[in-house]
Amino acid sequence: MKTLYIDCSAGIAGDMTVAGLIDLGAPLEHLRSELAKLPLPAGSYRLATEECLRQGVRGLRFQVEVGDDRTHRHYGDIVALIESSRLADPVRERAQLVFRRLAEAEAKVHGVALEQVHFHEVGALDSIVDIVGTAIGLHYLGVGEVHASALPWGSGWVESAHGRLPVPAPATAELLRGLPVHWDIGPGERVTPTGAAIVAALASGHGVPPVMTVEGVGH
Repeated sequence: MKTLYIDCSAGIAGDMTVAGLIDLGAPLEHLRSELAKLPLPAGSYRLATEECLRQGVRGLRFQVEVGDDRTHRHYGDIVALIESSRLADPVRERAQLVFRRLAEAEAKVHGVALEQVHFHEVGALDSIVDIVGTAIGLHYLGVGEVHASALPWGSGWVESAHGRLPVPAPATAELLRGLPVHWDIGPGERVTPTGAAIVAALASGHGVPPVMTVEGVGH
């Protein structure tokens, strides 16, 4: 089994994680065919990638274009959606771990029971694709262990379905509890709730990378 080290010096989000896994060698077509195993409405989303430059370095951007799906989903709905899919067991297990951590954080922040956690329309579909897509990519690449660097705290404000919130957003801050963070970065939202949930749920090591032989790098 392989070890994946996620360098979060620029932050982390769900789409960034999927983009990195695709750049490492998980084909977009494989991602499409596996995500089609989820019982989602036909045409509810479209996947695309494009190459871009940041500070003169090429990288991959992963985009989820949402169609006409306007379904309101609670945590229990998403659990049932993943469990009723034809995805491989390790993919379902990892996706469920991430959604569980995300839902637990949202439940604590909003003061509601876990089953009452509600994921807003477009955000819910984005999160499903990003989280399940991450699990698919890890499985395809044969990743057994995930390690991650310290996460940048960020600063400023972000607009959300609940209005203007401080950075990191309350759910993100809750997910960052127990994880190493740093302030050595400029203002802005550097870690999204989905990105924080991926690290909190799947990473077994934090900080410096473990000793390993580097076989591939994805941006």
